[in-house]
Amino acid sequence: MTKGKLSLANKASNGASVEALVAPTPPSYEEATAGTSAPCYNDVETITECNWDDCNIRRIFIRKVYAILMIQLLVTLAIVAIFTFCDPVKDYIQSNPGWYWASYAVFFVTYLTLSCCSAPRRQFPWNLILLGIFTLSLSYMTGMLSSFYNTKSVVMCLGITAAVCLLVTVFSFQTKFDVTSYQGVLFAFCMVMFLSGVVLALVLPFKYVPWLDATYAVLGAILFTMFLAFDTQLLMGNKRYTMSPEEYVFASLNIYLDIIYIFSFFLQIFGTRRD
Repeated sequence: MTKGKLSLANKASNGASVEALVAPTPPSYEEATAGTSAPCYNDVETITECNWDDCNIRRIFIRKVYAILMIQLLVTLAIVAIFTFCDPVKDYIQSNPGWYWASYAVFFVTYLTLSCCSAPRRQFPWNLILLGIFTLSLSYMTGMLSSFYNTKSVVMCLGITAAVCLLVTVFSFQTKFDVTSYQGVLFAFCMVMFLSGVVLALVLPFKYVPWLDATYAVLGAILFTMFLAFDTQLLMGNKRYTMSPEEYVFASLNIYLDIIYIFSFFLQIFGTRRD
């Protein structure tokens, strides 16, 4: 009897040891996730640290872009003010249009270099030197254009441009609407502007049509306001398409060019030419 109990006990102990050696079956997904409402604290902490690093880099990038943009706008504002309020300078630039075409050639070359070549716009200090030349050339062109308009018109258009750019920037930063996903709309709008410009270039040599010129200016102001929202959201980095933090010169160039074009079209719409 005692031997029988010992044999049963040995069999039970042997079976328990065998079961202990066998790996337990992993739980199913439903069993594993049952009763869990939040991830582990360590995972949350890790994700937060990674996102904070990305946000910190993006904040530095945005501050750098807007610092460069502020310098560009101040330089342009100073040149526009000199060309508008100083009569000797205004008379000189209006009587020597060759400087305008020279500045346009410099603007075109530097714009193509910074837009199409990634090495010059990323290599310090050549990227800032090229951007400075680009800013001076475009500022000269904008100042010469402003010299043909009444002083009150120039000041009014500067105020309207500043208000529109501020509203578009705040909208781009606050809204959940993704402008960067509408590249096709912007491309179609650009084609409309191109065809309208061709028609305007063919009609103007024969007869000036005020409503056609005003319509083209309104379309241009709308288009570059949309481009300003597009480039601002590219700068933010939380939409479908983003811009690399290494491209701070290219980002400054795009936003600056949008603002200058908006001002030029507003001047064409609301400006009053000098007698």
